[in-house]
Amino acid sequence: MKITRRLHHWLEQRWAAPAYSGGILLTLALCFFGAATNTMAGWLYAISGLILALLGLSIFLSLRNLSQLKVRRFPITPVTVGDELAIELELENPTLTPKLLLQIWDQLPPLLQTQEAIALEVIPPQTTQRCTAYYKARKRGVYRWHSVDLRTASPLGLFWCRRRHSAPGKAIVYPTVLPLTYCPLVESLGQDDTLQIERDRRYQSATQGITKALRPYRLGDPTRLIHWRTSARLGILQVRELEMLTSGQEVVICLDTQHPWEADSFEQAVTATASLYFYASRAQLEVKLWTAKTGLVQGNHLVLETLAATSPQEDIHSDPPPNIPLVWLTSSLQTLQNLPSGSCYVLFPDPVAGTVKPLVQSTYPGLVIDPEKGLQQQLQRRIS
Repeated sequence: MKITRRLHHWLEQRWAAPAYSGGILLTLALCFFGAATNTMAGWLYAISGLILALLGLSIFLSLRNLSQLKVRRFPITPVTVGDELAIELELENPTLTPKLLLQIWDQLPPLLQTQEAIALEVIPPQTTQRCTAYYKARKRGVYRWHSVDLRTASPLGLFWCRRRHSAPGKAIVYPTVLPLTYCPLVESLGQDDTLQIERDRRYQSATQGITKALRPYRLGDPTRLIHWRTSARLGILQVRELEMLTSGQEVVICLDTQHPWEADSFEQAVTATASLYFYASRAQLEVKLWTAKTGLVQGNHLVLETLAATSPQEDIHSDPPPNIPLVWLTSSLQTLQNLPSGSCYVLFPDPVAGTVKPLVQSTYPGLVIDPEKGLQQQLQRRIS
């Protein structure tokens, strides 16, 4: 069965492959020809000759229907996991005859591939036709492919022809960014005990400044910062966070890509990295991303593209900065030993081994992620 499919596909690509009806007619033509050679009946030769001529005409017309077509691909807008990729192609017919009943098979990577073709009824002479297909982005990544197949059996439907056209494509699927309303992990960055006490005193006494965000009230928050109008509307106490508390502080979000990861844990870590980066950016921190392969990168689109392309066990090209507070996301306990002062960690333990509580007693604050619980709620949890 596989050999038959391969042969059929090879014939489609190189010449033409019979459709079901074409196969039946070809079999009948051979049967009539065999009977004619046995009986020497001229009418049997005529019938087999007519059928073979019809099949030859079908092959010629199908090949002509695909000839001289040109295919162009438009740039693909990046999307987030779960959204749909819009892939747009333009077909040009420079000839004086219309091109009828075409199938367009885009040679997408397996994670985007579907079994559906784009169907075009007609491309008028000397015109262009645009077509758009939508594919579900199920997993983050940077996807590249190089070609598009055009297929037709028009006009008689007896033989299929397929021709490949070069049309390089690149699609970027960004990781999910969780809408964190607050994150104690980021808010604690770079604060030793003395600075934290001083910061708390300033926060307790502050009554004015630019409000950078509203968040739910937590035990110990000063009542003078409660935003009463919003609290009344939402039915829950909302507290103002002032711009002056975090502006300008430098921090690096580090995804430990040089060590092995379990697949699901790594995807969670990438999502957490993107979410923490954008939360810190909204909080007016001078935030950068570090991975083993790329080193330090900055800028929303560049960070998202880096996280889309990253994978575990990358070769390390540069070390993380030694004197800047880090948010260290890792699956390896050994990497938690020598972080810079003021750093914190997010540990994704191997789910097979269960939740670990190792160095949570260390000098660095951090979170241990439980794969059975929601990631967003855990990132908004108080650190230990």
